[in-house]
Amino acid sequence: MVMWSDKDDARCELRKRESSLVDVLKKRFAAAIAVLALAALTAQAQLVSPNAQSRPIVKTEAVQYLFPEQVRVAAGKASPVALHFRVAQGLHINSHTPKDSFLIPTTFSIPDGGGVKLDAAAYPAGTIISLAFDPKTTLSVYTGEFTIQARIVAAVGNHLMRGKLHYQACDQNQCLPPKTIDVPIDVIGK
Repeated sequence: MVMWSDKDDARCELRKRESSLVDVLKKRFAAAIAVLALAALTAQAQLVSPNAQSRPIVKTEAVQYLFPEQVRVAAGKASPVALHFRVAQGLHINSHTPKDSFLIPTTFSIPDGGGVKLDAAAYPAGTIISLAFDPKTTLSVYTGEFTIQARIVAAVGNHLMRGKLHYQACDQNQCLPPKTIDVPIDVIGK
C-alpha cells in the first residue's frame, strides 16, 4: 500500500503552480512577440509617405547635358561656347535668377586647375509659371531645352573639362533635393 504524505501534496501543488506559471509565461512571451511584430510593421509603414503614390519617381536625370562634346577655341582668349541642356518632361528647374532668395538658382561653373577657366556665363530668361496649389505666387523657371552661353579661356592643348551644372528640379507638387551634374567637354586650345 502506498502512503500519501503532506510532502507529496505539497510537491503536487508545486508542480501545478509551476505548470501554470510556465503557461502564463508562454502566453506573455507570445503576446510580447506579437506586440514587437506589430511595432515593427507600424514603424515600417511610417517610413513610406502617405502620398508616395502621387510622387514622381525620376528614373533618369532631371536635367541632361546635350552638347557640345568637343570645341576648338583660340588659346588664351575668351571664347563663346553654347551649352545645351534638357529638363525632363513634367519637371522644371529654377532659372538663374529665381524670384525669391530662398530658391536655388541654376548655375554653371568650371572647377579650377583643368586648363580651362570660366570667364562668364549668360543665362536665358526664365519662363514665368504659377503652381496649381498657389496661383498667386509666380516662379521663374527653365523647362524643356535651354542654352547657357558660356565664355571660356583655355590654355594651349587638349583638356577634358568637367563643368558643373547645379540646379533643383521640381514638379507641380514638390521639389527634389538640389543636384549637380557633370558637363564634360573636350576643349582643344590652339
